[in-house]
Order: sequence, then C-alpha cells, then structure tokens
Amino acid sequence: MDWTDPGKMPLKRGCLVVLLVLSWVSSLRAQDENRVMFSLGTFQNVSVPVNGTVHAVVSRIPADVSFLTLQFHTHHRNVTLSYTPIPLYGSSVTAADAGLLSTLTLSQTTVSWFLKTPDGSSAAGVGVILPYTSTDPVPGACNQEFPLEIDPNIYLQYNLFETTITFAPANIGYGRGESPPACDVDTDSSTRWRLVYELYQYFLPEGDLSEQSLISSLERAANVQNMQDNGRKVVSLSSHDRTQFSFSSLPGQGVIFSVIVRDPVLNTSASYIPVHTYACSFNSTLDGCSDLGRVSSKVFFTVMGLAGLFVCFVGHRFFKCELFCMGFCFMAFIFFVLITTTTALEYDIRLALTALMGVVGGVAMVMSWWRFGSVMACVLVVGLILGFLISSIAFFTPLGDLPIFHNDVVFWVVFACIMVFVPLFFIRWPREGNIITCGVVGGYAVVLAVNAYTYTSLSYITLDVLKRLLNHNFSRAFISVPLQDIDFIMITVWVVLGVSGIVMQLYREKSRPFFPPSPYVMWKQERERRKTNVLDPSHHKPSLSARILGRIRQLTQRTEPAGETTPLLF
Repeated sequence: MDWTDPGKMPLKRGCLVVLLVLSWVSSLRAQDENRVMFSLGTFQNVSVPVNGTVHAVVSRIPADVSFLTLQFHTHHRNVTLSYTPIPLYGSSVTAADAGLLSTLTLSQTTVSWFLKTPDGSSAAGVGVILPYTSTDPVPGACNQEFPLEIDPNIYLQYNLFETTITFAPANIGYGRGESPPACDVDTDSSTRWRLVYELYQYFLPEGDLSEQSLISSLERAANVQNMQDNGRKVVSLSSHDRTQFSFSSLPGQGVIFSVIVRDPVLNTSASYIPVHTYACSFNSTLDGCSDLGRVSSKVFFTVMGLAGLFVCFVGHRFFKCELFCMGFCFMAFIFFVLITTTTALEYDIRLALTALMGVVGGVAMVMSWWRFGSVMACVLVVGLILGFLISSIAFFTPLGDLPIFHNDVVFWVVFACIMVFVPLFFIRWPREGNIITCGVVGGYAVVLAVNAYTYTSLSYITLDVLKRLLNHNFSRAFISVPLQDIDFIMITVWVVLGVSGIVMQLYREKSRPFFPPSPYVMWKQERERRKTNVLDPSHHKPSLSARILGRIRQLTQRTEPAGETTPLLF
C-alpha cells in the first residue's frame, strides 16, 4: 500500500490518532495500576515495579495546610522523587532517603508526585506525607546550594572516619497564595534569621541491619514529636551557624539523622527529611556491610584477648610476659599510626606488619629490663598505656563533644596531661600501679576480642582517638555513640575482670618482692661474688673463655708419644 498517495493521507492521519489515543489510554491505565493513595501522617508501603513509575497522590487536604512534605525511604536502594512524570533537573531528587516539599495554592486539595528508580530496577520502601500550616517554618526554603528550589532533604556523606550531613536553611512560614518572605534582605527578628535548628540522632539496635528494623525506627523518627520523644539531641544552632556537621562513623551501626527547625516567636516547628546510614555499603563486595568482621582482625584481637586475660590475672607474677604484652601494645599502636599515615597498603598487610613490629617492641621491652634491670623505666611505659586508656575513656563521655575540644590543640594538650599524670602514681606505688594496669588493660583487651565477633560501642573508646590521629578533619566530628544492652553487659564483664584480677594479684603478691630481679644483674652480682670469695670452689675454676680455649687445644694439638718419665738414679 502506497501511503504517499494524497488520497490516502486522511487514513494515515486517522491511524496515527488512534495509535496516540491507545498509547495515552494504556499510559493512564498503567498510572492507575501504579497509583498509590496516601493519607496525611500515615505511613504507606510502596513497591516500585521494574521500569515502572509510581504515582503518589494525596487528596482532601484541609484548608489550613499551607505545604506538604513527602518522604520516601528504602533500605539501601536509590529512588527518584519528582514533581513530573519524567524527572528533570531542579524538580527531582535521587537518594535512599528522598523527600519533596510542595506549597499549596488557595483552592488546592490534591497533590501528586512521581516515584521511580534511576536504573529501572524494582524497589520497595515506605513513605509518609506530613502536613504543615502557615505558621510552621518551611524546611529548605532558603536553599542556594542544591538543585531543588525548596529542598527539605538532608545530604549525607560518609567515610571510614566521619559521617557528614548538610542541609539548606529554612524560611519562616507563609500562607497559601502568599509570596515567600525574602531570605537574605534583613536579619531582624521578623525574618528567617530568628529560626533555630536542632540536630537529632536515633540509633538503631546494635548489629541489626535488617529492613524491618529500619522501617520501624523511621516511623519513630519521621516527624517532630516522635524524634523529640525517641531521639537524642546532639546540638542546637542559630541561623548564623554553618548547616554542615560531622559525626564519627560507626560501620555496621544504623543511625538516623534528623534536623528540626523551630520558630521561637510563633513556637512552631517542622522536620527535614530524616536520613539514615550504616557507614558501610550494601552493594560493595569489598568492605561491605556483610564483610565488616575481617578474618585477620578476628585472629589478631582473639590472640590479644587471650593475652589480656592472662595479664589480667597473673601478669605481675609473670613479669616478663607482662612486659612483652605491654611493649607489643605500645609499639603496635605507634607503628599502625605511622604506617597508615605514610603508606597506602591494604588493611591486612598493615595489620600483619603491625603485629610483627609489636613483637619487636615486646622483645625490646623485655630485653631492656633483662639487660639494664630498670624496673621503674618499664613501669612508666606501662603507666603511659594505662594513662592513654583513662584519657580515652574521659573523652569517650559527653566531655569529648564539648565545643572546646573540637580544637586540636586543646584536645591533645588535655589528653597528654591526663596520660602523663597517671604514671606519676607509679613512682610512689609501682607494684600497685602495675597490678592495676594489668587488670584494667587486660580486661579491655577481652572487650576488644569480643568486639571482633559482635558489635559493641566500647571499641570506640580507643578507636575515636585513633581516628583523630589519622584524620585531621575528625576533630570537628561529634563522637557520641549509643550504649545499648550489649554495651552494658560488656561494661559489667570489664569491671568484673578488672576488679577480680586486681584483687587476686594484690593478694598473691603481698608477701613477695615488689618486682623480680633482672637475670643479667643477678649474673653480674654472682660473678663479682665469685671473684672476691676465695673459699668458693668456683673461684679457682677457670673462666669460660679459658675453658673453651683449653678444649680447642686438646682437640687440635698432636699428642706426643710417652717415654721414660722416671728420673735415673746415679
């Protein structure tokens, strides 16, 4: 059939119209099939089909509502929220925790959004639409950094050391059909500069990476009231402060971050879109969330835990073993910091080299005591280890989050003062100080060994200090971590081990000498005694070198034949 025939052109146009109508009808039918009706304030489970788009709709919006926020959360897959069926730059956002804000016109009662995945795959998550009135602040309405005109999202980035969140400033509320107040014209109390921001954290159950746990936790942190009741407020800031904050990364520990903006004049508030992280990747085959416990780390810390248990109860009795363990820890920590900051070696190689240098440090400490016999010098090194742990515990508390300690100079000066002060106690009571160190440090080594198999926040007592040494930007991070059931159990275990080990060693060693003598010093004293005591049979015994030379002569010299040895008598 020749479609170029002028007589058949109307038929051609008719076919095209029919095809367009059929396509439009099928599109409407697909949209109806993927349409999800929301109710204000009610969580709704949503599944995005393969290569499909979900049409999210809310209707019957009350007249006193001025704007709405739609937030959608998935476990780890990115989704795209947009105002239009086809996502466009400036009208869509893509994230695992995505949200949009829609302002309403005077007579508007229905709002719709569109949801799809950026790669066309399927995804499942939970969404909720929250209403706000004209007196509530508008989150992200003074955005000048991100693509959306009004951006209520919290943008999160993380690495091994820190997790950083950033958000756009808010504006004061306004009614339907009104023009939004200017953001940066004035700075008086009638503008957005009166607004106050509060940062909240909500910690998921330790070691629980399941989607069910995340969804139930998000329902307890999605709006203002729930986050206030269940979350932990980290800091409050004014509109003149930076809208970027850093927190210590906790790989494998789920954390939900939220920002609540308040209007102190009208006593109203609104919530940004909460965002969550596990500080690890579910999509990576290397260093992923499913591979947090490395075999090398388990072996290393298991051996350390067994050594710590030995030192905790009999470390002072077996002084050379204790010195080896303490020298190992001292040298291993210093070397790990040096090799991490100066090289780009893989973790397993660094850990192996750290263990090797730890052995060298342990042997060096034992040999220094064996050769020079200076107990006080060795005990002072042991005291520095206890001082380091006590100082780390002090900054593990809320004391470490005080703004003054975000300054590196102040932090390290105070840290060093606490660390150096502890060994001064050892000068007056060296044996007691050494036994206390055995109990406290040995018990903490057991805690670290348990952490290699199950997550516990107590490992961050020393890990936060290590992060601060390795990352110069870590000083600005908030280092608060959750204390949950497993942590209280491990604190109890640590206290029981430490107290029982200290009491047992003090009881056993009360009738013994303070410290065992150095073998080399004892040998020198014995040698001097032999030289001066002529009644000692060993005084007439040739020296070791003379005996060795004599034996060599016997083996190498030729024996002359024996002749007449009796003198003749004349």
